[in-house]
Amino acid sequence: MSRKLIVATGNRGKVKEINAIVAEMGFDVQSLLDLEGAPEIIEDRDTFEGNAAKKAQTVFDVFGVPTLADDSGLVVDALDGAPGVYSARYGGPGLSDIERYEKLLHELRDVPDEQRTARFECALAFVETGTPPRIFRGTIEGKISYSPSGDNGFGYDPVFIPIERQCTMAELSDENKKKISHRGRALRAFEKWLKQTVDQ
Repeated sequence: MSRKLIVATGNRGKVKEINAIVAEMGFDVQSLLDLEGAPEIIEDRDTFEGNAAKKAQTVFDVFGVPTLADDSGLVVDALDGAPGVYSARYGGPGLSDIERYEKLLHELRDVPDEQRTARFECALAFVETGTPPRIFRGTIEGKISYSPSGDNGFGYDPVFIPIERQCTMAELSDENKKKISHRGRALRAFEKWLKQTVDQ
């Protein structure tokens, strides 16, 4: 018997990635794209974990259904950790994914290859009745390319080269991306915890 789960995001790219994994765990998944009356949540925390916990708790409080929320972003060493928690708002409101990563490439235009190190970080928060948010983390190391490549992804995927690969995240197949992505790793940590709770 499936359990209901709300994935607290309206980002279609994240919905696709998360649903592909949690549906395999036996959940009947809905996202904020499927629900009427979803609250508008201002991501004003200074960590990925804080934003994910706020989103999960807020949505759970409205619908009373176990909720999983993600906050994730790109951390670039040469930019002192930017864009970080502001990844989705980098450069100001209203920019497209392309405009955001083009701004990033412009900022790094004079940075040599060995200093273009970066990582994608993801924090997942899970809230259900009677528990505080449980946090699961995932990270993937890599570097920023000099130009975008690939169209299978969203956000900064076309300019991020994972350390294990010679191509960008946007050039990976869905299956390969699921295996190595920061979100995939956080989701596997969530899955491991779920299995442990079932076995107890």
